[in-house]
Amino acid sequence: MKQKGFTLVELVVVIVILGILAATALPRFVNLTNDARIAAVNGVAGGLRSSVAVIQARYMATGNMAATTVTTVDGTTVTVNANTGIPVGTAAGIGSAMQSTDGFSVDYTTPTAVTFRPTNGGSATCQAAYHGTTGVVTVTTTGC
Repeated sequence: MKQKGFTLVELVVVIVILGILAATALPRFVNLTNDARIAAVNGVAGGLRSSVAVIQARYMATGNMAATTVTTVDGTTVTVNANTGIPVGTAAGIGSAMQSTDGFSVDYTTPTAVTFRPTNGGSATCQAAYHGTTGVVTVTTTGC
């Protein structure tokens, strides 16, 4: 009778090859966490820019350039800068305009530099910053 199957040497060679493939593929998957953080920061920056545009458009549509608040269609009141309609750098301003900042730690200490950092792994080198006077959003992702 002739038996069929793999020899021990053949099995060891296959296991070694699989090990080498796994070792080369692993670093590619490790970087996914950093890529995800960068994408999250860029996403919140896009949300900030969109919020400013929508609130400013609503402000202009009302025609009252002296107003310091804007009420959106859903009833949310957003505090804005008079004459520009740009949401101020507070929880009642850009915080209300964004409505949800889940997954981010927001620091409203300085209204001209409100920071949005990922809750898991955010820092001064991994954040979106909002300027409450100009409405400019800056992104820093060098340390994500």
